[in-house]
Amino acid sequence: MLTREQARKLTERILSFSKFEDCSISIAETERAHIRFANNAVTTSGLAVDREITISSTRDARTGTVQVSDSDESSLKAAVAQSEHIAMISPVNQEHVEPLGPQNYAELPPPDEATANARGPVLVERVRAVIKRAAKDKLVAAGLMSRTAAVSVIANKAGNFGYRTSADAALSTTIRRPDGASSGWASKPSSRIADIRGGEVGDRASEKCLRWMKPVRLEPGRYEVVLEPTAVSDLLDRFGLFQMQARAAEEGRSPFARTGGGSVLGEKMFPELVTLRSDPFDARYPGMLWSAAGIPNRRVTWIDKGVVRELWYDRYWGKKNGREPTPTPAFLFLEGGNANVDNLIAATKRGLLVTRFWYIRPVNPRTGQQTGLTRDGLFLIENGKVTQPVVNMRFNESAFRLLQNVKQLGRPVRCRGGEGSGMIAPAMRASDFNFTSISDAI
Repeated sequence: MLTREQARKLTERILSFSKFEDCSISIAETERAHIRFANNAVTTSGLAVDREITISSTRDARTGTVQVSDSDESSLKAAVAQSEHIAMISPVNQEHVEPLGPQNYAELPPPDEATANARGPVLVERVRAVIKRAAKDKLVAAGLMSRTAAVSVIANKAGNFGYRTSADAALSTTIRRPDGASSGWASKPSSRIADIRGGEVGDRASEKCLRWMKPVRLEPGRYEVVLEPTAVSDLLDRFGLFQMQARAAEEGRSPFARTGGGSVLGEKMFPELVTLRSDPFDARYPGMLWSAAGIPNRRVTWIDKGVVRELWYDRYWGKKNGREPTPTPAFLFLEGGNANVDNLIAATKRGLLVTRFWYIRPVNPRTGQQTGLTRDGLFLIENGKVTQPVVNMRFNESAFRLLQNVKQLGRPVRCRGGEGSGMIAPAMRASDFNFTSISDAI
């Protein structure tokens, strides 16, 4: 993996080949170890190291971009020349902004060494525990255990340079009956592999599978729901990036648009218990030191006790409107309380307990509406108790509206999201969640 000194020398060498005044580089180097398992046995294991160098050259607001993996001199020279050629034949970007000069990026503690260096024996120990737990009840486990060590680098001719190292790990499993009649799922991501215990993950998935037997069919409609943290993350982890953009709101293209023009910035749109922020320095889920545009990342409170305090401005829209650009709202943290899922269930007279959502797709950007399916454990709650499993259902619901209907929040934990990214999220009790049809899939 590239050290800071090696990364600086490599970017300086690439920039020396550039004939344009504006040239920028990003480097993503990853080492990924993984074990896949199915039918209670390991199916594949591997270790892969990738390096992706992206070179963008700009002249007269025309930009050409080339990606290359080889770092020998001839390949890098050819890539720079090709990016310049593409720029010369590209259309003018009417929203081009000048490159960033030197930025002050914060320092993060070095990643956990045990996580960054974990290989097969460490990974298989956790997989073995999941399989052992499934086999105990004559169930069948499948899933993935992986860890990633990464180096991220940015540099440009204006003198900016950024370097960051990271490491992360995750275990997820789906456990089913041999006849496929029921299914349970669990996952544990962490920046410290020591926090991932295969037996605990296997326990949660097996218990879901055993409880979700002979589900009943309920009529679609609007239900109070108790969403486990993963289900909350499934709906919210891309919420900020796609819906909290100032430009989209001010142009009337997001749920943060005000009727009649402008945005709802500064207005109370949610219950007081809703506080949503991003914090790249949270040790549970450390983020990038810069945004995609190179803006230094910082702690931002987007929604504070129900009030919309910030929307994110990219460099072009911020410059046009006299606003400082902001980092994008990635690595979100929805604050919560001290309740657990059982407390939320106990407070529900009649509703549905959702383990997670799956196959989520956008429907209406103006309202933020999404559609998708429940999966791996949907249960009926009656008079504060889980009474029976329920056949999966499709939903059509907006994350914006979901936050408006929050009644109670649990203790925040790190969890994965719908596209495998995730956030720090609590369990949630919310009203009036819209289920539109039955899905007979397991």
